[in-house]
Amino acid sequence: MENRTVYLIRHGKIKFEDNQRRYIGQLDLPLSLEGIQQAQCLETILKDIDIGKVYCSDLLRSQQTAQIIAGNKAIPVIVRKDLREIHMGNWEGRTFSHIVKEYPEEFKARGADIGYYRVAGGESFADCYKRVIDAFHEIMNSSSGTILLVGHAGVNRLLLCYVLGMPLANLFRINQDYGSLNIIATRKSGWQVKLVNETTCRG
Repeated sequence: MENRTVYLIRHGKIKFEDNQRRYIGQLDLPLSLEGIQQAQCLETILKDIDIGKVYCSDLLRSQQTAQIIAGNKAIPVIVRKDLREIHMGNWEGRTFSHIVKEYPEEFKARGADIGYYRVAGGESFADCYKRVIDAFHEIMNSSSGTILLVGHAGVNRLLLCYVLGMPLANLFRINQDYGSLNIIATRKSGWQVKLVNETTCRG
């Protein structure tokens, strides 16, 4: 395995009407002002890194973060639908409190089987894992050198579970704040995780 580095970032904070916890999933929301500032902070931190390509999902918050970080360095930004966040089906846009109240049994069942429970109309984390890891392998096989990947909280957790060899049941043991930075290295011996959820740019 070629020695390479992958900078894995969660997009900046999104713009929403209130601060209630919600299932965002694949709702296409823009960055908030704070999210833009987080992306600008990341651009400053990474400005001297020789990044060959930037990859992001096709959701606006991921694309905006990627474009800001790419900045004026003329780095190609490659948009991929298969890097989208997990699709939360009928729960998308709903608050946690609403789901607990209206779908108590489903909420409990998902909590008991977080890796494999599939919300009606959506994906399980196992579904999302397959498409994201397939995309990750395709990206690694079709590129060289250092790359940057702007993902989402769920996507990043799944990638980190993969390189760490962790079961999906443990994915929420990995925190991913808005604007956080993770560093993954490839070595002849395999994957190495150098940094997880670095939050200098969180604000």
